Amino acid sequence: MSSRSFRVSISNTGEEFACSEDDNLLKGMEQLSRKGIPVGCRGGGCGVCKIQIDRGEYRAIKMSRSYVTREEEASGIVLACRVFPQSDISLTVLGKMVKKFELYALPAQRPEPTSPPAPPPESTACAAPQQNHGQEKP
Repeated sequence: MSSRSFRVSISNTGEEFACSEDDNLLKGMEQLSRKGIPVGCRGGGCGVCKIQIDRGEYRAIKMSRSYVTREEEASGIVLACRVFPQSDISLTVLGKMVKKFELYALPAQRPEPTSPPAPPPESTACAAPQQNHGQEKP
C-alpha cells in the first residue's frame, strides 16, 4: 500500500511542498530541498521548528513540553518534526533560528584588569646574610 501525499503551504514564505503521510512536515520539506521551516535537532528537543497549524488534519507524536505546552498543542501549535499530515496543511512558522544551547555558546568575556597585579609581599623574617667566601662576582 502506498502512502498518500498532501500539500503543505507555509504562510510566512508562500512556500509549498508535498509531504507524505509517512514523513513529518520537516522531513517532507527537507526532502524537496525547500526552505521555510527552521531546522534544528529534528527530534523534538530544541523547539526550533515550532509552527502553528492554521488549517488541516495531522497526527502528532510526543514532543518536548519545554517548547510546546499541552494548551499550545491543543490550539494547533506543534513542532514540525513531530507532526505527520493527514490532509492538506496550511501553517505559520513560529520557531526561532537560534537554539537555546547556542545562546550559551558565545565566547566568555573576561573583565579587563584595572591595574597590574601587585608583587607578592616581601617576607618580614630576617634573611641570613649572604657570604662571599672570598669569591668575586664575575
